[in-house]
Amino acid sequence: MRTPLRIITANLNGIRSAATKGFFDWLALQHAHGVCVQELKAQAADMKSGMIAPPGTPLAGEFAHAVKKGYSGVGVYLDRGCIPAVEVEHGFGVSEFDDEGRMIEARFELAGMKLALISLYLPSGSSGDHRQASKFRFLDAFIPHLQKLRACGREILLCGDWNIAHRETDLKNWRSNQKNSGFLPEERAWLTRVFEELGYVDVYRRLHPDATDECYTWWSNRGQARANNVGWRIDYQIATPALAACAVRAGIYKESWFSDHAPLTIDYELPGA
Repeated sequence: MRTPLRIITANLNGIRSAATKGFFDWLALQHAHGVCVQELKAQAADMKSGMIAPPGTPLAGEFAHAVKKGYSGVGVYLDRGCIPAVEVEHGFGVSEFDDEGRMIEARFELAGMKLALISLYLPSGSSGDHRQASKFRFLDAFIPHLQKLRACGREILLCGDWNIAHRETDLKNWRSNQKNSGFLPEERAWLTRVFEELGYVDVYRRLHPDATDECYTWWSNRGQARANNVGWRIDYQIATPALAACAVRAGIYKESWFSDHAPLTIDYELPGA
């Protein structure tokens, strides 16, 4: 592989809706080697061939659908030209969240590096106390899995909608959101633990430590949030240190809108490539 490893993550807020808004047309122009998508809101029977193997690309997808129709679900696409052999794991062994289609992992080797690319969709707690309680259960259950991943002997890249803004610079109105899901002290402390105790790296922040308004990846559909750039940075690529150190550029695509989220693209120059 002569070009950098290009990874895209995008919450689609419905894969069928995103398709009608041109997501796959855009994707065909990106030359991505891996694409993580979240919030499919589709069952296996709903997936058209162009959603599984996007036309004009060498990508082929694997998906973890939610049991509940029209809900959640994640997927990971890989360039099967340069990554022919892939081992796929659905979920992380906790039925409450595996049934919601919260995680899918693809393991492979590229340029002499053993990798695991994970598409991840953390629960949102914004719809009520019961969903916030579910989110906290997820956070508790996922820490042991993150520890397990660190010990597996692969470089790990977790891409997706984490539904947490980590720092004050990661959302526009941080003062008024300190008691709201997504910016609660407990959630932010959990993400700090992921970075400082478990040793994972926020790749975008490694490349752009001081970015503010330009870093947002999600905007509410209410009011004029998008027009006024009242956004949040809740979509991440989070990696083990050696892989994070390979990152050379990052971009958030905002020229077209496929969803209420914007795709995040990061290029990695692997040492053996």
